[in-house]
Amino acid sequence: MTTDPEFDIAVLLATRGRTTSLERSIRSLVELASDISRVQLMFAFDHDDDVGFAFFVDQLQPWLDSHNVTYTAMKFERMGYVNLHKYNNAMAKQTDSRWLVIWNDDAVMQSAGWDDVIMSHEGKFKLLSFCTHNMHPYSIFPVVPRKWYELLGYISPHPTQDGWVSQQAYMLDIYLRIPVNVLHDRFDLTGNNNDDIFNNRPMLEGKPLDPNDFHSVQMIDLRHQDCAKLAMHMRNTGVSTEFFENIFKGTQDPWQRLAENDINSQMVQFDNPHRHFKTV
Repeated sequence: MTTDPEFDIAVLLATRGRTTSLERSIRSLVELASDISRVQLMFAFDHDDDVGFAFFVDQLQPWLDSHNVTYTAMKFERMGYVNLHKYNNAMAKQTDSRWLVIWNDDAVMQSAGWDDVIMSHEGKFKLLSFCTHNMHPYSIFPVVPRKWYELLGYISPHPTQDGWVSQQAYMLDIYLRIPVNVLHDRFDLTGNNNDDIFNNRPMLEGKPLDPNDFHSVQMIDLRHQDCAKLAMHMRNTGVSTEFFENIFKGTQDPWQRLAENDINSQMVQFDNPHRHFKTV
């Protein structure tokens, strides 16, 4: 990325086979932005997604052009939902922006001026969190400084991207919920989009003995190692890392901030497990 990025915000959207929800999602972003010229939209399509890509070319692309929206559409050999992070990391590499937003084709922006709210935090090393279903304590559609990607070489190395970066942000005490509302129009939440994409989502959670599982010792250790890299950047730029350091001294509950934000008890699994910490 250049020292003076061309764009303020890049929105990363991997999509497959969806047309109506994709259009609704993109229109919401464009129509509710204060200044769409500051936004770079990134799309990822599979090579074999004839339906989705044809819709983009025939319907969505002309609409974007008519609204002077900057966008890039990338095609990939199909990697599947289990590799969702790989699509987003590849798109992130091609951006020239200050902030990166991981977006979904079943996400609908509801707040006008969402771009202004993000940019009001420019210069801060924070994970920003939109307000989503039941005020979930994770940043369901993560918003990170592009420096996050540059320091690690990825936003997340795991498909559970929201959980990955949210846990890191809580450990570093840099999680910040912002007053921007987003509807997650997912079948189990709203009854909409009950399709093959939703029903065939392989999840790398719930089997901690699998090294690739989100809660495996290997993945937890990797999150801690990445946290240490992020913490080093914070220290070098004058941002306190006392919260993070106290975790490894045994004087700080790593999930204190998560519990404070979990106003609807959606993360009860943090009552006991995952307290696996060691010096890195």
